[in-house]
Amino acid sequence: MSIYVGNLSYEVTEADMTAVFAEYGSVKRVQLPTDRETGRLRGFGFVEMGTETEEQAAIDALDGAEWMGRDLKVNKAKPREDRNSSGGGNRRDSFSRGY
Repeated sequence: MSIYVGNLSYEVTEADMTAVFAEYGSVKRVQLPTDRETGRLRGFGFVEMGTETEEQAAIDALDGAEWMGRDLKVNKAKPREDRNSSGGGNRRDSFSRGY
């Protein structure tokens, strides 16, 4: 399981995130997605910690906390949805078959 961290400063680094979350346990991984076209951070990230207990401690402490001039939104990350399973199919397939 991982933690979703929203409303992040665009200046944040993986090292910054690791340092903050390490106060609540062991940080296994930090991900900071970037925009494909601009390369700029998207304003949210994900943190994986060693145990569920550590994750919950970080969520409890940091949700709503101000950091780098922003109020953080911190909660359990929802599982990623398969983008092709929404029933709409792949639009490129439809166009390439001439439908």
